[in-house]
Amino acid sequence: MKMPLRFPWLIPALVPLAMASPALGDDAEATATAIFGGGCFWCVEEAFDKVEGVVATTSGFSGGHVENPTYEQVVGGGTGHAEVVKVEYEPDQVDYATLLHVFWRNIDPFAVDRQFCDQGEAYRSAIFYGSEEERELAESTRDELAERFERDIATEIASFESFYPAEEYHQDYYRKNPVRYQYYKAACGRERRLEEVWGTEAGGLGQP
Repeated sequence: MKMPLRFPWLIPALVPLAMASPALGDDAEATATAIFGGGCFWCVEEAFDKVEGVVATTSGFSGGHVENPTYEQVVGGGTGHAEVVKVEYEPDQVDYATLLHVFWRNIDPFAVDRQFCDQGEAYRSAIFYGSEEERELAESTRDELAERFERDIATEIASFESFYPAEEYHQDYYRKNPVRYQYYKAACGRERRLEEVWGTEAGGLGQP
């Protein structure tokens, strides 16, 4: 059974505060955030939680025009949002370029408005950059991949505007519901397609 988001009236107030700058909390210089969309956010959370230097991941939505959308609204289409993961990390442990390396190797960069078995604009791959440096890095890695594969890269690269956390039952889903999650992931063909595209680089945990 899906559980409702607790205290939804707090979200409009909390989100701008949380995303006002790359730093979070009292440790202003210790952490930064990055926003990536790679299809099912359960799977993207799992991928980034494995990266040394990543301290937290949060599933949510970005890139749309509806404030505080629900999961049902987003996957139903029409809000413009993509399923994304907010990655909180320690820049002295892992840099943005490394996060991009991991991101690319956990998606099918050629798929348009879908990832693996999930279809629709909500499942498009996307990078929402928060600075000119991030934009330049994202675009340069995209261009390198286009040259490497000699194919167009479908991944959206856009300026970050807002992030809305998904309902609580989506957070850490792969940990809370391991059997259901593994069944979904296998049935969706995610790992199989990643290996087709990336070979031994799939998952991105090797050196960039």
